[in-house]
Amino acid sequence: MTIPLKIAGVGYCVPESIITNEDLTKLYETSDEWIYTRTGIKERRVVSGNETAIDIGYKAALDAIKHSKIDVNDIDCIIGASSAPPKLYPGLACNMQTLLGIPKGTPAFDLTAACTGLIYALQVARGFIGTGTYKNILIVASDNNSKISDWTDRGTSILFGDGAGAMVVTASDDGIDDILSIEINADGSIGNYISTELPGQNCPLVKQNEYVGECKIRMSGKEVYKFAVTTVPKYIDRAIEMSGLTSDEIDYLIPHQANQRIIEALQKRLQYPDEKVISNIQFYGNTSAASIPIALVEGVEQGKIKLNSTAVICGFGAGMTWGCAVIRLREGIC
Repeated sequence: MTIPLKIAGVGYCVPESIITNEDLTKLYETSDEWIYTRTGIKERRVVSGNETAIDIGYKAALDAIKHSKIDVNDIDCIIGASSAPPKLYPGLACNMQTLLGIPKGTPAFDLTAACTGLIYALQVARGFIGTGTYKNILIVASDNNSKISDWTDRGTSILFGDGAGAMVVTASDDGIDDILSIEINADGSIGNYISTELPGQNCPLVKQNEYVGECKIRMSGKEVYKFAVTTVPKYIDRAIEMSGLTSDEIDYLIPHQANQRIIEALQKRLQYPDEKVISNIQFYGNTSAASIPIALVEGVEQGKIKLNSTAVICGFGAGMTWGCAVIRLREGIC
């Protein structure tokens, strides 16, 4: 028998430093109107000084743990979801273990699914909890995309911001499963739509590689847009059908905050009213896998999301990866 999963706590953190569209006019020819018209973004948060995704991930994790009312000593697995961590290793999850004081020996690992990372991690956690392998799992999604953005490229650097989101998921204590349906997907054949190379040279004793690489985000915006608006709605419909609910029974759509124009296109295809769609990209830009928990918690804080309720969460990003889930939002999760 599969053990049901409970979403016990959700938290988030964004850096204090704000970069407005007007600020970006100091870097290249652009304007607030040009950026906002195309993206719906007015400003984004970025790490400053020695601050990294580890720092904001730690604060988001503290927030989620506080709401979950789970003792850190009872967390028995940590999953990091990061595509732009400050270090390849030790991973984000291992850093969370140390900073939070989670017992040594607790498994901690990262997965890389870019902006779909939180949903991928949720699917993995569901498998672990469902089989009784682990009982209390911390998921931390944190990226500092500002560190790998090409700040001479107006087409991509206007989009990204830094942020962290976290979830504590546990074995349900009341027999109710908070994941009504979930599905993750990938298509590596179109991975060139969004890519980031790691720099590196071959061993000096062998033939040298021609391309050393540059760790910068490269993206084909038009292709990503077409992919998102044609692929994601079908899987949202499928997730709702798999959940056993109807579209009318879903209270909120909380999409990955990639571009307001994409969110609007999804909303139009799905015929959802404004009050059903949660968007805060105007103030944070694209925070990758952290965008869903940031939008969720802020939506509750601002009264846009009422608890108890149901929501569709969906993400898409480099890989290309995408995923959707229908989840319950209980009182007290944030």
